[in-house]
Formats: sequence, structure tokens, C-alpha cells
Amino acid sequence: MAQSSLSLGLLHSHASPPLRLSPPITDNLTSCNSPNSSPSVPLQLLEQSTNGNEEEQRENDKFSILGRPMVLKRQRDDQYLPNSNPPKRVVMEQGLESRRAAVRSWGNQPLHVADPDVYEIMEKEKQRQFKGIELIASENFVCRAVMEALGSHLTNKYSEGMPGARYYVGNQYIDQIEMLCMKRALAAFNLDSQKWGVNVQPYSCTSANFAVYTGLLLPKDRIMGLDSPSGGHLSHGYYTPSGKKVSSASIFFESLPYKVNPHSGYIDYDKLEEKALDFRPKILICGGSSYPREWDYARFRQIADKCGAVLMCDMAQISGLVAAKECGSPFDFCDVVTSTTHKNLRGPRGGIIFYRKGTKSRNRGMLLTQGDDSNHYDFEERINFALFPSLQGGPHNNHIAALAIALKQVATPEYKTYIKQVKKNAQALASALLRRNCRFIALGSNHSRFNR
Repeated sequence: MAQSSLSLGLLHSHASPPLRLSPPITDNLTSCNSPNSSPSVPLQLLEQSTNGNEEEQRENDKFSILGRPMVLKRQRDDQYLPNSNPPKRVVMEQGLESRRAAVRSWGNQPLHVADPDVYEIMEKEKQRQFKGIELIASENFVCRAVMEALGSHLTNKYSEGMPGARYYVGNQYIDQIEMLCMKRALAAFNLDSQKWGVNVQPYSCTSANFAVYTGLLLPKDRIMGLDSPSGGHLSHGYYTPSGKKVSSASIFFESLPYKVNPHSGYIDYDKLEEKALDFRPKILICGGSSYPREWDYARFRQIADKCGAVLMCDMAQISGLVAAKECGSPFDFCDVVTSTTHKNLRGPRGGIIFYRKGTKSRNRGMLLTQGDDSNHYDFEERINFALFPSLQGGPHNNHIAALAIALKQVATPEYKTYIKQVKKNAQALASALLRRNCRFIALGSNHSRFNR
């Protein structure tokens, strides 16, 4: 390879020899030194002249390549002076940092600083709760640990699906929390995990009830529950005397209510059985929102078996009493049990579903839609799929963690003492109201004992 005699020289305004680079640079791009080419031309860089306009000298560096004059643009010396305009990139970076600082400041502000209006209203509501007397059966006061879990970072995570089968990554700890909650739910009601399963994702007991209907029934299938004016619940299929369908259960399914005896206030089980055998519901529902007497679950079981129905209990109002064994348990006779979690369980606002699994222990009611005489329950897959993806989106992980905390407390002796005191308080209130000539629903002839 021929070597070029290309040289680099700096020409000063004063006479000085050229500055040469050694060794010579190998020229692989031209054939200037070939026998047929003209002699190579030295590359020269010209320094700024001391004559002429100094500003132009600072701006331009003149040099020549192969005898051709070239100009190199340079930044002005005053480009970054305080009074000059900074480059666009610098302006953009400064604006970005300003926005980042604002977001950090907003994200770390306590509530009373971030939104004084909401904080003030919340403080007023807190004082109302502390100073007032609450006699609403659907309300309770949760402990500090439950509130901490509800207001935690768990609300940030999306966890559609069931433990071990999520739609999103990063749920390994969420799975641990949910499985712990499920384990504690079964323990709180003394249930065998081989015979019972549980779903802790429902947003409410109404959502839980509708998930059961959706999973086990077809549209327009029949359900039968206690009439709402008799102490039942809207989610059991209520419609008005004029025929207006009020709840989604009555809109999407055919419902026929049973009622209490208007004189005694007790459920008339003979009439209930007669109605059920004529109506043939696919699901027979026991439990209600304001029926203050024990439920005869054994009789319900007999009726459900006669008409081929699944027996479901909504124990939302008495779940704490059931856990503390201060009233009869629906788990001995029912196929599916639902509940809220925020009443006398003292947990966060939400719902829960228990369902039988494994081998059937007796000739229970069969769903006609199953199409066979299977000896195994298939409630688990149907109910879980109905809840998600059919009805709900991602579970509220902060709620599930808070529920796990509450269920841990439910399994303690202190909780049983608490529930016993709740019953004593209710009995004392009832006795005082009776002395003031108040009339009680379902009073009957026995005034000595009240369920709650």
C-alpha cells in the first residue's frame, strides 16, 4: 500500500515552520500517490488572523483542504452568559426537572395538605361516628390494623385471576396474602379444606350472591328467597307488589319469595315447602337482612332435597355469631354460604363465598343443568369463573389483606367474648324497648331470648 505524503501544518500570522505529524498517515481512500496521479497536496489549517473584525475571528476558523478554503463555525463566547438565551435542550431539561419536583412534592403530601377540603369533611365524619350512637346492623368499627392495610401500597397492584393463575406478573406476594386470607377464612368457621373452598375476592355480598347465581344457573332459571318486607334481602330476587323487578337477581332470574307468618313473624315452613315444590327453584336461599330468629337449616335441607335445589345461605347479618358459635351454623346443611365481611366480622367492606367441594356426603339437590348424577361438587370452578372474569375485574388486594387481619382476630377467644357481649347488649336494648311498649317483629310467645 502506498503511503501518502499528506501533511498537517498550522500557519501563524508570524512566520513559523509548519507543524508536521509523524509518522505519516496511511491513505487507504485515494490513489493520489499512484504513478498516474498528481502530487499530493498538504492539508493546512489557518489560525485566526489578528487583523479584521475580532468578533468574526472568534466565530469562524478558516482552513483549506486540497487547496479549497473551508470555514468551521464555532459557538460564540457569550452564548452561555447569564443574560443570553440557553439552548433548547437546556430549557427542556430545566422544565422536566421542575415537573418532576412538583410530582414528588404532590405524591408525598399528607391528606390535610394535598386536599384540605376532603380532609375537613373526613374529620367531621370521624367526629360524627365517635359522638353518635350507631344502630345500623350493617355497620361496625374496624381496628387500626385493618385500616392500615386498607390504606396501604397494596392498592397499587393489579391482580386479575386467582392465586397461581394471574393475568399480570409480580403477584407472588399478593398470592401469599390471598392464600393466607383463604386459609384464615376456613379456620374462622372451623371448616375442613378438603370439604370446603372459599373465594375472598367479592366486592360485596350482593356481588357474591350474584356470582353464585351466574355460576350455577342459566338466565331465567328460578330462585327462591325470603321476601324483602319479611326480612329478606334485595339480592335474593325482590320485586314490588306491582311486579316491578328491583334487583338484578329478579331481572335476570325468575324469583318467587316465601314469607313470614304475619301474626307470629316466624317463617311458615309448611307454606315454604308447598311453594317450593310447586315452583321448583334451582337455588333455595335462606338467610336475610332482618330476621331476628334462628333459621331451621335442617328443614331447609329437607325442602331443597325434595325439590332438587341447591341450598344457599346468605349469613351476612349473623356471620360473626356463626363464627363464635353463638347461633346455629349453616355449614352443617348448606351447599353454598355467602357473607359480608364488614358487619359483626369487623373487617373491611366486601363479600366472601364458601362452597362445598369434593365428594357429596348425601343425596343433595342436583342442578338440572349438570346433566348427570355426579357424586362430586363442581361449585369451585363455576363460582370462581363467574366472579372473574364474568362479573368483576381485579380483586382489591388492600381489602383482602385487611380481611385476613380481621379473620385472624375472629379465631381468638377475645372475639368470642366480644360477640357474647354484642348479644347481651342487643337483649338489653330489646328489653328496654319492650318496657316502652314497642312491638317486635318475630316476637312470638317467648320474650326471654333474642338472637341478636
